[in-house]
Order: sequence, then structure tokens, then C-alpha cells
Amino acid sequence: MTADLRHAGSLLGGRVRHDQWATGHRTGIEPVFLAASIPAQAGELVLEAGTGSGAALLCLAARVAGIGGVGVERDAVLAGLAGQNIAANGFAGLTALAADIATLRLDGAFDHAFANPPWHDEAGTASPDAAREAARRSAPGLLHVWTKQLGKHLRHRGTLTLVVAAASLPACLDACAQAGCGSQAVLPLWPRAGMAAKLLLLRAIKGGRAPFRLLPGLVLHDADGRFTPAAEAILRDGAALAFD
Repeated sequence: MTADLRHAGSLLGGRVRHDQWATGHRTGIEPVFLAASIPAQAGELVLEAGTGSGAALLCLAARVAGIGGVGVERDAVLAGLAGQNIAANGFAGLTALAADIATLRLDGAFDHAFANPPWHDEAGTASPDAAREAARRSAPGLLHVWTKQLGKHLRHRGTLTLVVAAASLPACLDACAQAGCGSQAVLPLWPRAGMAAKLLLLRAIKGGRAPFRLLPGLVLHDADGRFTPAAEAILRDGAALAFD
């Protein structure tokens, strides 16, 4: 991948520089909402699986000054780009690591772990773009592997947060439970009022024992297709998205 194929971009209304490759998988709104839902505080450590070009990690660091963390990305080229984006934004506490989360071994425990795991059904039509296909296609057992690894690297009472397709929720709840993460809460992202949610935010707590909660959720668009004020506050202003 050469420099002339890079597309200069930004997130959070221009507050965060976020370059991507002009071809292949491109970042959507999912990592921005994922970052908004992480209850991190200054001085805490975070771990992201499948960080890509670093969108979620960058947005989280822009909202919560002073965090440290690692973004893990199997694609070494993408991991390199994430590292460049981190440096361009001056987030000295963050690192992009070229590695496979399935076999990763890190010292220490993290306060928060999160991911936007591949969710396209393995039986669906494949993308002609190899990078996009790798980023979006779910392999058998992948969700459980990622969740187990993220949970393993969490401290007791640390949070695990995923943005997932609604259809995969049963598997996600099971994966979190098997990873020792309970007190599960789901926040739907409604495309418009009255429409079924396609995406969900799922948070669990390592060692948590509280009952499952289904939260009211967030409506993304109004009747005219514009982002709602609540969605705009997250996408443009970097507001937090509370699980309450």
C-alpha cells in the first residue's frame, strides 16, 4: 500500500485526524458510537481488538484525555496506518500493535476492552475486495475467540463492550458469559423511530452478576433522514453515550 492511495479524513467534526486507505474497508459510524460508550477515565488502560485504522481508539482518546491503550490489528499495513494516525493526533499513550487477537499475550490487566468484530454471515456473498472481506466476514467461532481473549486481559470489574449486528446478539451474550463477563446490558441503535434496530451496543462486566438489561437505545435519524441531535452530539461533538 503506497502513500498516494491514502485518503486524508477526520472524525468528530474535525477534532480527530483519521487517514484511511482510498480503497478497501472504510470506517462507518459504528466505531464512533462504540468509542462513545466506553466508560473510561483518565489514567485507565484500554484494549481494542480489530482496531483497523484506529477510529474507535482515536475517538475515545479525544473524549477522555490521559488514557493509555493498545489497538490490536492483524493486518500489518492497517496497524501501521493506525500508528500513524495515533502519532498525528498526539496521543502518546496509545499504541497500535500488528498481531492476531486470537493468540495475543499481553502483560498486565486492562480497565476496558472493546471491539467492532466482523459480523457478516460466512455463507453470504463475498466482497471482491480482500481487505474489506477480511474486516467484515465472520469465521466460525471467531466471536467467542475474540470475546474470550478480551475478557482474559480485563481486570476484575473491567468492562467489555461490543458493537454487533442484532442477529448475532444471542451468540454475543453467550460469548460474554463464557468469557466470565456478566451484568450484560444492550443498547439498540434505532435507524429511525419505529424501525427495527440493526446494530446494538453490548456491554458486560468481568465478574458481574447483575441481571440482564435492555436499555431504551438511541434513535439515529429523524423522519427526514438527518441525524438526531443526540446522534449529532456523539458524531460531531464527541459526547459520551451512557449505559443507563
